[in-house]
Amino acid sequence: SPYFGCVVGRYGNRIAGGTFTLDGKTYQLATNNEPGGIPCHLHGGTKGFDKVVWDAEGVLKNRAVGIRFHYLSRDGEEGYPGNLDIVMHYWLTDDNEFRVEYEATSDKATPVNLTQHSYFNLGGHDSGTILDHELMIAADHITPVNEGLIPAGDLMPVAGTPFDFRSSTPIGKRVNDDHEQIKYGLGYDHNFVLSSWDGKLRHAATVHDPDTGRVMDVFTTEPAVHFYCGNFLDGTNVGKGGKAYPYRSGLALETQHYPDSPNKETFPSTILRPGEVYRHVTVYKFLTR
Repeated sequence: SPYFGCVVGRYGNRIAGGTFTLDGKTYQLATNNEPGGIPCHLHGGTKGFDKVVWDAEGVLKNRAVGIRFHYLSRDGEEGYPGNLDIVMHYWLTDDNEFRVEYEATSDKATPVNLTQHSYFNLGGHDSGTILDHELMIAADHITPVNEGLIPAGDLMPVAGTPFDFRSSTPIGKRVNDDHEQIKYGLGYDHNFVLSSWDGKLRHAATVHDPDTGRVMDVFTTEPAVHFYCGNFLDGTNVGKGGKAYPYRSGLALETQHYPDSPNKETFPSTILRPGEVYRHVTVYKFLTR
């Protein structure tokens, strides 16, 4: 599955070898992905949150209409500890925003990294690739990966590399550059570390389609955004109006904590403990230029 439009979890992105140790106990998760022939755990496992049935009800508030989603992930589901109780809200606001609010609690310590995996093409779903879209990401670093797309644990400055999107740049300009990280990801499939993270909602990225004038601004409370430019889309997925979705015809900007954080002490923690509340807000705001 390309995870079209899904919320992924309990842990979005990758965990090396599908294993982590928490409070002295080692947990083994499904290894459902093998980039570079190296097995890892991806987006919650064999039956992650993208494949379960959530309770849903319509909700209203001032200047917005939405859906309240609820799911209880039982202790041991996909190998994770703790009963994780999740409430999410999707809002469409009068300010042309798609607002996603996450909240979760657990009765045992557990890693949590939820993210929204919608794909976007501001030219329309049948308009071809997103390589002419212009992208800005407010990030001075990425977490560089090995051939298995697992972070090494350090940060790589984007300056002087194909990953420098600090000013608006066409996605296709450097997507095929001769750079080790581009080769590992088969293009862009990397975690961008947002500058000056403080946990507050702030601007993270902007996408602009010069052909239509459409713009999408991304705001988030998370410390990073994973930029994926549809490198594994191949035309086998057929969508609206019978249109196939070919190579690089959509992009995802997944707001999140870093990949493999349960195994990286230097990364911001993704461990949710009893008595704590996981909260995460992301806003996709649409306008024209």
